Amino acid sequence: MYVSSTRADAPLARPGSGRGVGVTGNVIALGMVSLVTDISSEMVTAVMPLYLVTGLGLTMLQFGFLDGLYSGVTVFLRLVGGHLADRFAARKPVAVVGYGMSAVAKLGLPLVGASVPGIGAVLAADRAGKGLRTAPRDALISLSGTPEAQGRAFGVHRALDTVGAFTGPLVAFTILAAVGTAYDAVFVVSFCVGMVAVAMLVLFVRDHRDPQEHRPGWRDGARLLRDRPYRRLCVVAAVLGLVTVSDAFVYLLLQHRLEIRPHWFPLLPLGTAGVYLVLALPLGRLADRIGRRRVFLAGHGALLAAYLFLGGPLGGVPLLLTVLALHGVFYAATDGVLSAAVGARLPAAGRAGGMAVVQTGQAVGRFASSMVFGALWTAWGPATAIRVLAVALAVALFGSTLALAGRRVRATRPTEVHDVR
Repeated sequence: MYVSSTRADAPLARPGSGRGVGVTGNVIALGMVSLVTDISSEMVTAVMPLYLVTGLGLTMLQFGFLDGLYSGVTVFLRLVGGHLADRFAARKPVAVVGYGMSAVAKLGLPLVGASVPGIGAVLAADRAGKGLRTAPRDALISLSGTPEAQGRAFGVHRALDTVGAFTGPLVAFTILAAVGTAYDAVFVVSFCVGMVAVAMLVLFVRDHRDPQEHRPGWRDGARLLRDRPYRRLCVVAAVLGLVTVSDAFVYLLLQHRLEIRPHWFPLLPLGTAGVYLVLALPLGRLADRIGRRRVFLAGHGALLAAYLFLGGPLGGVPLLLTVLALHGVFYAATDGVLSAAVGARLPAAGRAGGMAVVQTGQAVGRFASSMVFGALWTAWGPATAIRVLAVALAVALFGSTLALAGRRVRATRPTEVHDVR
């Protein structure tokens, strides 16, 4: 079985055993790169729903397709990026290409103007870059952190990443406040900031290279799926992704319910990002102590609560604050925690590819979710659509809890046992 039985798997066996800080300078450097990148990407993300729906007049069905494309185009490139990073032991170079593609794509938005096919192509190029870089980057974080503190390493990275996610909408809001609805200014500034992130990655992040490292092929990656706990994580990530409404739809639902004025719309992601920023590291540490599975599932419980509030009678500021807080808890409890749980099961040589498989399943689910939710909104209205997704998430969460209930699985050697909590 292609699963490491070394001490590197120890955090999954005993999540609370590590007491070291477990966060190296390379993790910090990767976090700073993500911070600057997220300023660039979130500037665009914050204004894109309003730009497409209000500015260009797209229907919710059209927006659902583009939003699904925004997530779904990364599907196969995640696998390609992870495989190339492992096959050639070139995690940093693959990440550089991915970050560069996303930065350059921002220049395409002012060039294509109001062309919906053109916008779709630019968004696809942007997400293609993300697809290439995500698995190699997460593998570098995992390999740069101590085995006992994978949750903390990813928690620190995601906290820094979220500082950028918090700052990006503020920058977009400031630009739009100065130039009105001249969205092109946001896109150009986003490109410049993205290129700064690429330079930081090249200059300050160290690759993880081992001359003796096994160079896995596609067959080695397929063998990973023989590991039952890893296979369960893949399936659960995909199923829960299928019932996860995209951020853009959450914010559009809030705007619809509360009649938020367009120029305030870019500030909605700040609520999610603020809670995520505060909780990313504490929940990463908690996952190391009590089990990553528990925290990951609890995060989806917070998302279910957000759905119920969005489809319920609560309104006004209480609804706004409650939904954004729960949305932030969801991300803090799931994003880095899932990567930490997966990374702890994988050998160094196959870590990027193994992470890519899980991320790909999740991306496929979210791609389908956006299109389905857009169709439901168009056919039945937003309130009914979110209630249907709430029921689907409740069922998926119950099934996922049962699927991950079995904690102990015997590994390669009869005397070794891994805990997949």
